[in-house]
Amino acid sequence: MVAADDRTAVAFSLSPGQAHDAPAGRVLLERLGALTRPVHLLMDRAYEGNKTRQLALDLGYIPVVPPSSRRLDPWEYDRAMYRRRNEVERLFRRLKGYRRIFSRFEKLDLMFIGFVNFVLVMDGLRLC
Repeated sequence: MVAADDRTAVAFSLSPGQAHDAPAGRVLLERLGALTRPVHLLMDRAYEGNKTRQLALDLGYIPVVPPSSRRLDPWEYDRAMYRRRNEVERLFRRLKGYRRIFSRFEKLDLMFIGFVNFVLVMDGLRLC
């Protein structure tokens, strides 16, 4: 999921449960396309791979992700900006407040995606 803040999901997709998140994240970034001005992209450590970081740089994002402790040449990242990643985690927490999402009652991907969209719209309407 790509989110602008704790209330706004920009894009999301489903991936198989046994698959790594990074390839699906790269597909989402490619779908969003290049930017006209640099924007910080706060990522979980699952996305700290070279391919994902390079794609983010190529598309005009500033990747903010801590390096793995096993890296031989770790990079510097904006620690203050990385602390704001909890905003996205709050969005996930709010989504998991709906039982149909956290327990995955819907067996068809199309129905599950539809319900996630419904919840995001309902959550957005609460702001009005």
